[in-house]
Amino acid sequence: MTELRTLKVALLGCGNVGAQVARILLDDAEMLASRAGARLELAGIAVRNLDAPRDVELPRGLFTTDAETLVKDADLVIELMGGIEPARTLILTAMRNGACVVTGNKALVAKDGPTLHEEADKAGVQLSYEAAVAGAIPILRPIRDSLSGDRITRVLGIVNGTTNFILDQMDSTGAQFADALAEAQRLGYAEADPTADVEGHDAASKAAILASLSFHTRFSLDDVYCEGISSVTAADIAAAKDAGFVIKLLAIAEKLEATGGETSTEAADGNTGVSVRVHPTLLPREHPLAAVHGAFNAVFVEAENAGELMFYGQGAGGKPTASAVMGDLISAARSIVLGGPGRAETTTGQVVALPITSAVTSYYIGLDVADQPGVLAKIARLFAEHGVSIEIMRQTIHRDADSNVESAELRIVTHRASEAALAATVEAVKGLDVINSVTSVLRVEGV
Repeated sequence: MTELRTLKVALLGCGNVGAQVARILLDDAEMLASRAGARLELAGIAVRNLDAPRDVELPRGLFTTDAETLVKDADLVIELMGGIEPARTLILTAMRNGACVVTGNKALVAKDGPTLHEEADKAGVQLSYEAAVAGAIPILRPIRDSLSGDRITRVLGIVNGTTNFILDQMDSTGAQFADALAEAQRLGYAEADPTADVEGHDAASKAAILASLSFHTRFSLDDVYCEGISSVTAADIAAAKDAGFVIKLLAIAEKLEATGGETSTEAADGNTGVSVRVHPTLLPREHPLAAVHGAFNAVFVEAENAGELMFYGQGAGGKPTASAVMGDLISAARSIVLGGPGRAETTTGQVVALPITSAVTSYYIGLDVADQPGVLAKIARLFAEHGVSIEIMRQTIHRDADSNVESAELRIVTHRASEAALAATVEAVKGLDVINSVTSVLRVEGV
């Protein structure tokens, strides 16, 4: 029997995910060797603090603070430090020294993906980051490999478990945003500073990665339109539920064409390109993504020939994310064993990233209006004048207990319209003397 070669693995970072990766490398060495075609030797773990508490008991002799020396002598490098630096420099050093790299660093890939891939191509090594988007869910590999003979037209993703948990709590219990956020923090789903999650920044990084692979062009974080969920109210959730919708924070990458067609949407401004955006979105309750609850993630892909596909699972956590890391590691090890130059990336196109004004979708608008005759007719006429067609209009009457004055809450769902037309309509509505306030404007998908 041929003796298996040994590949040295350097692990950068030993937090929740890193500790689980180290455990798997040590405990499942024989299984990993049989699947990789080589023995994977954990050569060392680079950390900032040698004495920090770990989630897993690991041999102390594996730890070092000298990350640079560790990566220079490795065949495979796993970067789980997070942040931009020194992660970026260490990844570049590793690749220039001939090591394949696996990372879960979504912020770095979204920001510097083109540079990292260029260096990987020059060095003839593999750069993988399945864990950067949706934890344990295998989504990047199916997009890159399984669907490489197809054309993807749209990707919709619930890629942030914190915001999905918060919106799910608001939907199921009627809680306000602040109370649902506090519960997420109590359970460990949200950080003490939840800004990156609730304002959509985390999902935006993942949207850039999904768009890059789906549409074969390098998109950066600057190409992603981003809105968070902090302005979503319990009233919005209740109104959406009453109309048969659920509100989700979606990462969307969609092909738009000047004239539209069977497999693409017509852009509002006659441009051709890809719209990449993150924002709260109303989905029909029968849509597959509407059934994604709690802190779970899912990605819904539409392709010309494959049709509709959905990938679902745990989007975070030490063990689930470690599973994605190990999948990339085995793939990289196999490429070394087989003597290949690493995975050839197909992101070579020059598709334009379109601004949010190019998007065409349906909209949900909440209005606080005076309760008097002719209000509905005025509003409907104004929408028509701006080319925005109303699909659903519902009115609820409220009486102020102190003043005894009645007002009406009006909820409108439009047919598909351009972002520019909708914005102009909302501005015009604000000028009507029967409008007390515009309480909400949210986009609608899946109708």
